[in-house]
Amino acid sequence: MRFILNVIWLVLCGLWMAIGYVVAGIICCALIVTIPFGIASFRIAAYALWPFGRTTVERRDAGAGSLIGNVVWLVFAGWWLALGHVFTGIALCCTIIGIPLGIANFKLIPVSLMPLGREIVPSDRPFATR
Repeated sequence: MRFILNVIWLVLCGLWMAIGYVVAGIICCALIVTIPFGIASFRIAAYALWPFGRTTVERRDAGAGSLIGNVVWLVFAGWWLALGHVFTGIALCCTIIGIPLGIANFKLIPVSLMPLGREIVPSDRPFATR
């Protein structure tokens, strides 16, 4: 079932959202100082491309640096990507088949707003890193 949902996701919105994250990552890497944001953006792009069967957990070693970085990310790139998730989630929820995909889009909003200090893990073992 995860494979089918991922394929439908990829066709309807995953590819477009991943392209948005890759563009944000390229811009961040071009600015040199924001390379950690670019790496986080590429990581989330892979997650946005194929999300079913994976989840995000907070990293135990994340400290004040990731909090400050998340605030900077939120101001410059996070809210644009979160708006993309909101609009595609609403559009997908307008159809019966798209409701699980719309819910998955809404679940990606916190990750798009605050990506630093989070890790993507398989959903069958979300506490394996702790």
